[in-house]
Amino acid sequence: MPFVRIDALGTDSERLDALGRAVQDALGETIGFPPEDRFQVLTGHDGVNSTLRYGSYLGVRRDEGIVYVAITMRSGRAPEQKRALYRRIAELAQEYAGTEPRNVFITLTENESIDWSFGHGVAQYEPGAADTL
Repeated sequence: MPFVRIDALGTDSERLDALGRAVQDALGETIGFPPEDRFQVLTGHDGVNSTLRYGSYLGVRRDEGIVYVAITMRSGRAPEQKRALYRRIAELAQEYAGTEPRNVFITLTENESIDWSFGHGVAQYEPGAADTL
């Protein structure tokens, strides 16, 4: 049920796919999401028609290899799981897509069950939701 958005500068569909796999595999390994629970928006930016901005905040020197990963999921994960997720995404992004870990910027947003609808205009995670289909 995580919703993932990945934005990468100067990339092609192969690299975007590799980054998507890296995030999905890390979510499975560290938090336990099944492989088929995959909802991702993968966007490449060419630097002309669309681009990404980045700085060296907190002493992390980023460059044109920057990748932004935004993950939204239901709340309830322990801080240790989140740290393991960030670390594993960076490792797998390097292994699968050649992205340097310093260029992997991750943000995690948590919400509640009522904040999800997977179709039919129904909040499927809410008790009794199946009865409304």
